[in-house]
Amino acid sequence: MHFYQVIIGTEILNRRRKDRHFDFLTEELLRRGETLYASFVIEDDKPLIEKVFQLVKSDPESVLFSFGGIGSTPDDLTREIAAKVFTGAPLKLHGEAKRRILQQFGEEAYPHRIHMAELPQNAGLLDNPVNNVPGFSIDNRFFFTPGFPSMAHPMVREALDRLLPHARPLVRRTFTALRSENDLIEMMQKVPGNVSLSSLPAFCGDKRIAVISLSGKEEESVEKWYKAFIDFMKERNIPWVEGDRHDDPDLCHADD
Repeated sequence: MHFYQVIIGTEILNRRRKDRHFDFLTEELLRRGETLYASFVIEDDKPLIEKVFQLVKSDPESVLFSFGGIGSTPDDLTREIAAKVFTGAPLKLHGEAKRRILQQFGEEAYPHRIHMAELPQNAGLLDNPVNNVPGFSIDNRFFFTPGFPSMAHPMVREALDRLLPHARPLVRRTFTALRSENDLIEMMQKVPGNVSLSSLPAFCGDKRIAVISLSGKEEESVEKWYKAFIDFMKERNIPWVEGDRHDDPDLCHADD
């Protein structure tokens, strides 16, 4: 699955609010052995939102988590655009969403709050533990939540538990080589596709070093290629230390 995140809110781009969704979603995915494929932070702009949703829809492996814009104010555009892009049909009053909103607000649901029950056709609901106004999903693949973290984050957990009921965290091994990453490229090129390789260059004074991370869902494969890297470095007298030590001031002198 390719996990996409779309954070909708001009207030984040102009710094009136601080984003709390990116860190949350990436951490929740990692706990389940997955990573974020792409993330967008965009304005409350109708053409822009539609283009981004179209991009997500065009990927047959996409799973979307959209934050913000499902309320009842004029700048809440997500429900209408999601219906257009993902169903090709107009919004429709959702009976259960209406019941929950009326249960929460009574007559105060009219004339505005009740519009939050107008959802894309055949939408599923995501529980809101704060005020009972649900988020929604389309095809159990595209998920739409409010911008408020206290409401949105439980919805994301609900969706991920549904999508990945037997998920396990990624296995990861990390080391810091006290040489330029250029000295490790020959080994990097051998790593297979089922093991994710990350190489981050850094400096200790004027010395180039590289932090190498190997991760995957299969512990045996990750350990195999971690050992292969260690053997490679030993053969070439490349010093290394366990873990990500790029900001350790003592590391610069480790092989002097």
